[in-house]
Amino acid sequence: LEQGALEAITPAAVDLAPLTRGGPARFGQQVVKTQGKPGSADGPFAIDTITLPDTATNPWKSWMRLGGFDFFADNPDRAAVCTWSGDVWLVDGIAGDLSQLTWRRICSGMFQPLGLKIVDGSIYVACRDQIAKLHDYNGDDEIDFIEAFNSDHQVTEHFHEFAMGLQVDDAGNFYYAKSARHAKVAVVPHHGTLLRVSPDGQRTDIVATGFRAANGVCLNPDGTWIVTDQEGHWNPKNRINYVREGGFYGNMYGYHDVIDEANSAMEQPLCWITNRFDRSPAELLWVPEEADNWGTLRGTLLNLSYGYGMIYTVPHEIIDGQAQGGMCAFPVERFPTGIHRGRFHPKSHDLYVAGMFAWAGSQHADGGFYRLRPPATPSYLPVQLEARAGALTVTFSDPLPPVDAVTVTTWDLARTKNYGSKHLNEQQLSVTAISSDDRTLRLSIPDLRPTWGMEVRCAFANGEDRIIHNTIHTLSLE
Repeated sequence: LEQGALEAITPAAVDLAPLTRGGPARFGQQVVKTQGKPGSADGPFAIDTITLPDTATNPWKSWMRLGGFDFFADNPDRAAVCTWSGDVWLVDGIAGDLSQLTWRRICSGMFQPLGLKIVDGSIYVACRDQIAKLHDYNGDDEIDFIEAFNSDHQVTEHFHEFAMGLQVDDAGNFYYAKSARHAKVAVVPHHGTLLRVSPDGQRTDIVATGFRAANGVCLNPDGTWIVTDQEGHWNPKNRINYVREGGFYGNMYGYHDVIDEANSAMEQPLCWITNRFDRSPAELLWVPEEADNWGTLRGTLLNLSYGYGMIYTVPHEIIDGQAQGGMCAFPVERFPTGIHRGRFHPKSHDLYVAGMFAWAGSQHADGGFYRLRPPATPSYLPVQLEARAGALTVTFSDPLPPVDAVTVTTWDLARTKNYGSKHLNEQQLSVTAISSDDRTLRLSIPDLRPTWGMEVRCAFANGEDRIIHNTIHTLSLE
């Protein structure tokens, strides 16, 4: 080319600085207003509905299947929520009477987000392909830049490899669970794992392996973790797992270095959950110790149900490092949709839960967002479960009414590469003595043995009944 010819055909340089300062709102600053529905306070818990923007009529026809949410520390009347279709919304008005809820869509186009956490005022979203950090440069409540905070995620074409939940520990590490492929051997190291991302987003470590579809992550006060998992191949039933670093949790189709298929090669769960009790367990969380309005339920472990839209207490004990215990459903109606994410409000300590229906479940509303206010009347929920030689002791949240009857049934399971397991060797155990003292129920069961599954059905004289499903690995001699 002649001198100057290239310069003549080259466009003038573009100033990129404006792109780092934010621009006009893509969504036109449109808002959707809804009105919440307060729940009845007649029972032990009141459940309020945080009404979602109607999918058919909101300006973008956004499908409101909620995958995660969190509160802003500096504005506890506001939350950020993500939808499985890839949107993030802000909702204001969630801390009071819910009479004026204002929704604003602030971001779209993300890949199946199923977890959200707000850290130092910034929104982090756990997507199938990355943890995204959202930036609003000009303060107009709309996202200007989606930063790939961590994109180590190993993504293949398989439909089942969801990235579920997002939590942050006191050191600033992020955690999420990556599902395995369905009935297929892992092809990348992240299949079927619990993952930890460093506070700066530069490193991802595999914490534990052998999961099938762990729907969310619970951080324990002692720095360990709990995740649930779903019935399937190598999973005879659903389960709750206390997780230790480096542990293998049973799914031979996941990524791991375990050769032995025997049950002894895997870490045993806190409990195996039979289908009729919960067909698809989700995320767990602890009632805060400082939540005085929860009374004796403070410090209790809870489990959410995607499959049945329910909430359970998880009474348990740890013997020689092995957790064992079970679940008991809250005495409330099932939520209309599957519930898989929960957080306690930073001020009121009310429990907020959110979820959706997308894959197999019994509650078919597209999505939902709810507030559960702690009990004003006795809930008679078990908060501790202890298995001893010849006896089972259950501690409840409230002083117990007289006990009319207790039945105890046990069964075994078979863990194989086949999908699930039938109940095997099911039998009813004789309860030779029943005694109660304030909040504690003691059952004398001479034939009590370690068992994969157990049902304890308690009927009280006031018409209340509680059903516990649990697992026993060992009988303490204490």
